[in-house]
Amino acid sequence: MAEFRVMSLEFRVIKKQFPIFKHHKKLVYLDNAATTQTPQAVIEAMNFYYEQRRANIHRGTYQLSGLATQLYEESRDTVAEFLQAFDKEIIFTSGATHGLNLLAYTLCKDLKPGDNIVLTRMEHHANLVPWQVMSKRYGFQIRYIELEIKNQKSKIKNPYELNFDSAKNSIDINTKIVSFCHISNTLGVINPAKELIALARRVGAITIVDAAQSVAHMPIDVKALDCDFLVFSGHKMYGPTGIGVLFGKKERLEKLDPFFFGGDMIREVRYDGATWADLPWKFEGGTPNIAGAIGLAAAIRFIEHIGLDTIRAHENELRAYALAQLELLPKVTVVGPGNHLPTSPYRVEELADCPIISFGIEGIHPHDIAQILDHHGVAVRAGHHCTMPLMKYLGAVGTTRLSFGLYNTKKDVDRFMIGMKDVIKKFS
Repeated sequence: MAEFRVMSLEFRVIKKQFPIFKHHKKLVYLDNAATTQTPQAVIEAMNFYYEQRRANIHRGTYQLSGLATQLYEESRDTVAEFLQAFDKEIIFTSGATHGLNLLAYTLCKDLKPGDNIVLTRMEHHANLVPWQVMSKRYGFQIRYIELEIKNQKSKIKNPYELNFDSAKNSIDINTKIVSFCHISNTLGVINPAKELIALARRVGAITIVDAAQSVAHMPIDVKALDCDFLVFSGHKMYGPTGIGVLFGKKERLEKLDPFFFGGDMIREVRYDGATWADLPWKFEGGTPNIAGAIGLAAAIRFIEHIGLDTIRAHENELRAYALAQLELLPKVTVVGPGNHLPTSPYRVEELADCPIISFGIEGIHPHDIAQILDHHGVAVRAGHHCTMPLMKYLGAVGTTRLSFGLYNTKKDVDRFMIGMKDVIKKFS
């Protein structure tokens, strides 16, 4: 427990770097899987552009445009280094949803009836609906990797994880694309990315990783993963909204046609046609979110300064503490990975590296839970979490989800538990 108190003290200092908590002093923010708060360093980086570098990029021949372009392209370099990628493999998008739609529209035009793509039962709507639309257009099949209760002895009543035998059976010689979430935003399951990618590689399928829930919590090395594409959003990793990243292997991106057409993504335009610019700019038509890219780079530097290992250890300890407290409450069902609840004293290594807890209380709607918690100043997410098919698959109307960030502390969990006891009292 002494170690936790030391870490908590350090992260209380970090919390002061987030202006939102100065304006909402009693806020306990536990909705980080939806969006994280923004540190002052990111706000200042964006303000620097607006106050001292405001100009459009790439096309200007004057000095200020050159300085803005330099900031924007340096941001691309920062993202590339963060992912262990090359700069030309980094495409700035408006978010993970934009990246997944771009891939669905550009990759699926070569698919036909008899082909299939493989997803999992736990996908976010952003990694489901675009493929459904393309399936109706081109006639290919969508297959889903099933879930299983991995650890039958788990104290978690619904310890769902990916069924790897189902993955092996679903991916075959007709599979053209395998697209999956690295971490489920609903279940908190960390999927075996390298193993899934290896299965896809055996049949020559293209692999796409939705890293929206993992990039702020664990190191991502696209070379080690050997994925073809990877997407994430800036607003889930302490960056601004409206900015995201599509990583693609250079050889894959070169074969893709652009998805969005306009200025700055062209080499030459004639009245009878056009040719495209080189990577990565052929996928960045129009004026991009320049300040957003700069803010995203600042968020990455902020994370790297603290250290992902430090962040993971802190978040895991909070998760362990919260699970231990939830275990004491009646009629609470935690839906998540097939690892067991911690013993006393709790041990971080017993838990998955994922700061998400999704749960329900028998006889109480998730929205009621969230509203009562809000009366206590505790912000959580309630509902289907943009995974409506998964909820129907599980036979649930939804769950209540708390998710941790680097500024959360043990006191936040204690406030959450006070609210939870009030929930149970009101409905008992």
